[in-house]
Amino acid sequence: MSKSPFLQSINKFMLTRRYSKRTISSYIYWIKAFIHFHDKRHPSELGDADAARFLTYLAVERTVSSSTQRTALNALAFLYNRFLEKPLGSMAEFTRSKRQAKLPIVLSREEVKVLFSHIDPKYKLAVGLLYGSGLRRIECLRLRVNDVDFSHLQIRIWNGKGFKHRLTTLAPELIPAIKCQIERANAFLQEDITYPEYCGVWLPDALARKYRNASKELGWQYLFPSYRLSIEPGTSNIRRHHMDESTLNKVIASARKRAKLGKPVSSHTLRHSFATHLLQSGADIRTVQQQLGHSDVKTTEIYTHVLNQGAYGVRSPLSDLFS
Repeated sequence: MSKSPFLQSINKFMLTRRYSKRTISSYIYWIKAFIHFHDKRHPSELGDADAARFLTYLAVERTVSSSTQRTALNALAFLYNRFLEKPLGSMAEFTRSKRQAKLPIVLSREEVKVLFSHIDPKYKLAVGLLYGSGLRRIECLRLRVNDVDFSHLQIRIWNGKGFKHRLTTLAPELIPAIKCQIERANAFLQEDITYPEYCGVWLPDALARKYRNASKELGWQYLFPSYRLSIEPGTSNIRRHHMDESTLNKVIASARKRAKLGKPVSSHTLRHSFATHLLQSGADIRTVQQQLGHSDVKTTEIYTHVLNQGAYGVRSPLSDLFS
C-alpha cells in the first residue's frame, strides 16, 4: 500500500464501504498514475480537461485496450464523484482506445484432460468449477454453500462482474466432491464457533441485518474457506475468509508446467475453453452468453472466431494440394 496519506485515505474510504480488494487495488493504481501524469498535482486542483488528457494519453501513448481505458475512467469517476464529491462533466472529449482485445487462448479437450491430471487433488474441485461451469476465479472462490443447487444442477452467481447475478450449469460429476467440500467447510465452522471472538463469515450489510444469525449458519459459509482465521480489513472482526486467488493461480501454473503444455494457461483460459467447447457441442451463442454473464452478445462472439478453421472458416488452397 502506498505511503501517500491521500491514497491511504482513499483505501480506508473504500474499505469501509465494502469495495472488493481487487477494485480498491485497481482504482488506487489508476488514481496514482493520474496524479503522476500531472506532475503530482493534487486531484482537487484538476478537472474534466485534465482527466480527458490522461485518458487520451492512455489510448495514444500507452495504447491500452478499451477495457483498460474504461477501468481508468471508472477509477477517476469514483475519485471525483464519490470521494472528492466534485463530479466530472460529460468526459466526451478524449480519444477512445481502438486497440482490440486479443483472441482468447483455448485448450483442446485433450489438453484440459492432461492439465487436470496434474492438478493438486486438494484444488481439483475449484479448478473443475472454473472449466465445468465457466466461472471467473473470484466467482468460484466467493461461492457460498447455499449457491450450489444440486436438484437443478446449477450454480447461482451473485454480484458477478458488473454486479450482475446469473445461473450457470453444474456438472453432475462434481457433486460428490462438492458434498465432501461442504463437510470440510462445516468442520471449520464447528471449530470457529467455539471461539467467543469469532464474528462469523462476512455478509453484505443488508443480508447481515435481515438474517442476524446467518453468519454462523452452514449455508452462508464460503465453499472454499481459508485455512486460517483473519482480521477483517478496516475492522477488528475475526472471520474466516475464502481461499486467496493467488493460490489458484499457483496451482494452475504448476500443473501447466508439469503437463508441459506449450500454451500459457490461467484460470481465465479454462473459462475461455468452457465457452468454446459449449459452442463446439452445439450450444447457441445466446445460451453461452447467459452462462458467461456477458451483457453484450458481441463479447461472446469472439469465441466463434476461435472455432472457425483458418481465418473465418476459409479453407487454404494449399490444403487442396494434399487432398
